[in-house]
Amino acid sequence: MKIYTKTGDKGETGLFNGRRVRKDSLRVETYGTVDELNSVVGLALVGCESTILKVDLLKISNWLFNLGSDLATPHDPPPKWDVNRIHSDNIKWLEERMDFYEKDLPRLKSFILPGGHRLSAYLHNARTVCRRAERLAVSLASLEKLNEHSLIFLNRLSDYFFMAARYANHTLGLEDIIWDKEA
Repeated sequence: MKIYTKTGDKGETGLFNGRRVRKDSLRVETYGTVDELNSVVGLALVGCESTILKVDLLKISNWLFNLGSDLATPHDPPPKWDVNRIHSDNIKWLEERMDFYEKDLPRLKSFILPGGHRLSAYLHNARTVCRRAERLAVSLASLEKLNEHSLIFLNRLSDYFFMAARYANHTLGLEDIIWDKEA
């Protein structure tokens, strides 16, 4: 099977329901940003020595692939096959993992800057790309029906990446970098 199909040579792509759209459509921009986010998670995985974080990030990477296909499959017309969509259990799991990480972390008393260990920096990068994906999904949801769990998932996921970045620094014996408002 060849990887190139030539069907997108004129600036269009096919959604999973068969509809053709421009490659610069908001829907494509949204799931493309989720794909970008998944690449940042891949960078974090490469530098991850923590078994706990590695298992968690791999699970999230798979869910981001599901989210991409969820966003690439409009509800109208309904798809003719089952689509792996984000669901409430994904959100609950993120919340449980954040609670697990937080119990070992020092109380946050100030804003922190991205950085510390390289893994933490990648997780902060993932947080910011996730926030962009969320903003795009909010815009898309104002125009078309989306899975109700997608927006909640993206919101929790950005919080998760923040907590995971702090957890990474903590488990590696590094302190978070505190924002110096006087700098």
